[in-house]
Amino acid sequence: MARLLELEGVWAGYGDATVLEDITFELEAGTSLALLGRNGMGKSTLLATLMGATNQTRGALRWDGRDLARVASHRRAHAGLGWVPQERDIFASLTVEENLSVVARRGPWDLARVYATFPRLQERRLNLGNQLSGGEQQMLAMGRALMLNPRLLLLDEPLEGLAPLIVQELLSIIGRMVDEGSMAVILVEQHAHQILPLTRQAIVLERGRIVHRGASAELSSERLEQWLGAASRSSRGDPA
Repeated sequence: MARLLELEGVWAGYGDATVLEDITFELEAGTSLALLGRNGMGKSTLLATLMGATNQTRGALRWDGRDLARVASHRRAHAGLGWVPQERDIFASLTVEENLSVVARRGPWDLARVYATFPRLQERRLNLGNQLSGGEQQMLAMGRALMLNPRLLLLDEPLEGLAPLIVQELLSIIGRMVDEGSMAVILVEQHAHQILPLTRQAIVLERGRIVHRGASAELSSERLEQWLGAASRSSRGDPA
């Protein structure tokens, strides 16, 4: 399988503050990666670095074999990176359909496919972004990223703060996308037990450094407990 993304000795952060230190890993096209760690360990910063939203001070970041370090964020999106940040960043004053259409690029993910994947969005296609529930906003953020037809989808805590039924619905959708293998997926999540069954590879971050990299299926509960504590085994019951 072709190598899609390579990081070699990457250091990055915000301003003069370094958050990530000596990050090295690679990702093949169509594969999936769980990015794990407690709060504040650098998971979101790593995704932001891939999108060019941090200050990368050292190391090499390559996309499809070419240097990505000095490529602007919007050009990274055009190159095939789709990002769903924690904040979702949907357009509150646009309708659901406008949110989706405004970023659309040619490819297999079009309005019909997004609506088939997220039927709630079709039902609310004329609603404004700020008229949606938290779960619906998350679906819209994911659908909008898919309308870019990315080769790599970055999902930052997509289950955070959602009701259990919505969590299960999104996990099922993410699982289908991973199984299809048409794009690579990096999934950030504190609750490891929910995403390890969906992903092939896993990385654990501790204070901005990689402390584990390997197959998701090989991560033992003891090691997860050591690195993640209660987050590795707790279940969600948060409100929508």
